[in-house]
Amino acid sequence: MIRSMTGYGRGEAADGLRTVTAEIRAVNHRYCEISTRLPSKYAFAEETVRAAVRAGAQRGKIDVSVLVVSSAEEDVSVSLNAAAAKQYFQSLRELQRLYDVTGEIELSLLASLPDVLRQGRAEMDEDTLRALILEAVRIALLRLDEMRCAEGEALGADLARRLEAVSALAGSIAGRAPEVQRLYAEKLRERVSQLTEKTADPAMLEQRLAMEIAVFADKASIEEELVRLSSHTTQFLKLIGASGAPRPAADGGTFEPVGKKLDFLVQEMNREANTIGSKANDLRITDLMIDLKTEIENIREQVQNIC
Repeated sequence: MIRSMTGYGRGEAADGLRTVTAEIRAVNHRYCEISTRLPSKYAFAEETVRAAVRAGAQRGKIDVSVLVVSSAEEDVSVSLNAAAAKQYFQSLRELQRLYDVTGEIELSLLASLPDVLRQGRAEMDEDTLRALILEAVRIALLRLDEMRCAEGEALGADLARRLEAVSALAGSIAGRAPEVQRLYAEKLRERVSQLTEKTADPAMLEQRLAMEIAVFADKASIEEELVRLSSHTTQFLKLIGASGAPRPAADGGTFEPVGKKLDFLVQEMNREANTIGSKANDLRITDLMIDLKTEIENIREQVQNIC
């Protein structure tokens, strides 16, 4: 089973004191680009999160968001800067004196002034928190992988259908090719028959006719291109069917991305189609080539969303 690059996963982990929620969103991207958002006081876990995501989702533009809700009082540390409060208070009194302003200086005003009350992070067990965050991310990666597999299954079915269409069109082209050579030979023979009435050496014209037919058959031959196109189609089907659906790296499993290989095969399929089109000397084959290249282009667009 192939995997789509598009998906969403959400994971949650708790230890009684804190609840960690991780959300992962992934969209198409040529490489693996990861961006993370964690609360500043948990930034120590960022690299661990990035490494886990990189191992579990090898391709795509991936946004990771981590939210930590704590019920532990020891997570918060508030301290009073008495010196700053005293200076603010004295300055406010001086303002009252200078501008003859009366009234009480409220506690709420003093407390709201910068650096009077400082909130900091109390000492935390970083290893425990890192493991809790990683667990939430691991669950989110599993959910992401489930969605990617479901999307990949739909993509695989569509690609298999389009590859069947490519094979059918290639078969029609292959069936038409001998007819093109036969029609060309008939036209040449008509011309030769007209010329034989005016020449004393019809044997020479017949020899020239055979040479012309042979040269045309060689230049217009598309057998090699059709064989390569068939080979690319077979390899493509193997890749989308044999990549398997093992557990993602986040759950201890492995997964080999095939998107780049598929992209290469589509390029080669398109190359063979272009060569066949350039050799075509028949309106029917040209019509079939338009349909063939349309299917290959549709396949190329779908491949851009495969891991």
